[in-house]
Amino acid sequence: MATAARNGVPLAIGLRGGFIAALSLCLVLLTDTASGVSDDAIWYQQADSGERQIEFYFFWSRQCPHCLEAHPFVENLPQEFPWLRVHSTEVSASVENARLYMKLAGMLGEDARSVPGFLFCGEMYVGYRSTETTGAMLRERLLACRARLTGDGMAVAPPGTGVALPLLGAIDLRGWSLPLATVTLAFLDAFNPCAFFVLLFLLSLMVHAASRLRMALVGGVFVLCSGLVYFVFMAAWLNAFLVVGELRLVTLIAGVLATAMAAINIKDFFWFKRGVTLSIPERAQPDLFARMRGLVSARNLTAMLAGTVILALAANTYELLCTAGFPMIFTRLLTLTLTPLPTATYYLYLVLYNVVYVLPLTAITAVFVFTLGARKLTVREGRVLKLLSGLMMLGLGILLLVDPGLLNNGLMAIALLAAAIALTALTARLWPDGGTSS
Repeated sequence: MATAARNGVPLAIGLRGGFIAALSLCLVLLTDTASGVSDDAIWYQQADSGERQIEFYFFWSRQCPHCLEAHPFVENLPQEFPWLRVHSTEVSASVENARLYMKLAGMLGEDARSVPGFLFCGEMYVGYRSTETTGAMLRERLLACRARLTGDGMAVAPPGTGVALPLLGAIDLRGWSLPLATVTLAFLDAFNPCAFFVLLFLLSLMVHAASRLRMALVGGVFVLCSGLVYFVFMAAWLNAFLVVGELRLVTLIAGVLATAMAAINIKDFFWFKRGVTLSIPERAQPDLFARMRGLVSARNLTAMLAGTVILALAANTYELLCTAGFPMIFTRLLTLTLTPLPTATYYLYLVLYNVVYVLPLTAITAVFVFTLGARKLTVREGRVLKLLSGLMMLGLGILLLVDPGLLNNGLMAIALLAAAIALTALTARLWPDGGTSS
């Protein structure tokens, strides 16, 4: 069962509708009585043809703009699914209708606090975004319910939602779409040339201290601070998108920004730091280098760790320039899910993203500590990473502009990553000297 309580109703409409709904529900509490009707009879009925018919309850309010957006979709359902009977019920002007909504929701252990509400087959969904997102999800759940009634297991998942894996059999990927997209985007974002540049240079200097413990502490604190700064940055994006809701204009702006950042990163492969660039500014590098050298010479462990924190905060301020598009795209994706997520779930996804984001940095630190070796990121390697992130970001930006609903498909994120890797490898091969001169 999935529920959602966030509707994004404008304040003036929300207050008026909320007052009416609150009044109706108060009356419901005074008048509601137990019903002897069985649960099965509420969700299913026998049609004249003898076929079992699914009862679909659509609760809405005239003051709710999302309800009005859902009407065309709901009205078309009986034509699409002849075995479905729709009960369209307006709740703000009728105590009886509000009582019915509250009773059905209560049977499922839910509260009838928001509209539009969709109840069928013992499931309840609240909120509506579009036909392509919420509508698609409701269709899938109706098909799954129909399959259970008829015993036709093949009807549960529409084509393209599952994949056969050795030993595991058929796996339905719909429930894994957002986690897959999270891991995929975070994995690509993790190969941040700016972060690699700073960490590799820092650890190369720490080699001269000939202390694995110091190197591990400095590298570990740097990676931890990088993850925390990124988390705060992404939380700011997330809250901004939650405030503005699912306005199409905001998604278009995010798509335009992502596409522009992608073009700059792709440009940097061929013409590095010519014109506009998303790299650590030349004027900031001397200060960063001076801070790093200061850490090597620090004798006091406390001072060294404090200096590492300050360095990490300063470096990450510039590092955000390199791949700021990915956090923006991902947090926008979180706010465009089929149904709104609980607040805690949003932040759990941010935690997952950032855990994946710091894995390559953690691996680099571990290798340096184990080998006490020195390694720097070459200009060529940095530009190839920029090309890879730019191509991936370009694909995501185009999807935000053309069809944001496709971002809910985890396979799409994997396909974009595979295409970006293939194009990067091909481009780097065809232009082996691309970006070697500045």
